[in-house]
Amino acid sequence: MEGLWWVLTVITAVAVILPVYFIVGMFPFLISNIIFVVAFITLSRYIFLLPYTFLAKRQVLKQVLIFICFPIIFFLIQELNSFQTFLDENGMKAILGTLPLRKEQSLGAYLHAEMLLFAVGAIIAAILLPFRLGLSIWRTRNRGSV
Repeated sequence: MEGLWWVLTVITAVAVILPVYFIVGMFPFLISNIIFVVAFITLSRYIFLLPYTFLAKRQVLKQVLIFICFPIIFFLIQELNSFQTFLDENGMKAILGTLPLRKEQSLGAYLHAEMLLFAVGAIIAAILLPFRLGLSIWRTRNRGSV
């Protein structure tokens, strides 16, 4: 089941990033964009579908993940801040180059909205995941459920 979810995550990431990649090619925040999409989908899945994942009964791994979430949160915030700072200083034209005006506006709006959606979603999911994992650890110790 975990493998299927990773395949769906990769397909979603490719579908979201491909429109920008086909027109612009490599852009400075391509890796960050991929990380945001994968982190958002994966962390959200662990929050809502934890009893059906490989983490369900692995207490030690859940405890380790609780502490790993803190550097992940800071990394995601730093990458979002880098993107926003780049846009503030250079504008979308620095990423998109010379495109016809309509295409530049629509692609710029898509890229900005998509990056913000997945970045903020990944940050929120990374903040919520330690609480969900802690709840799962408590439930497993006290009730025997996940």
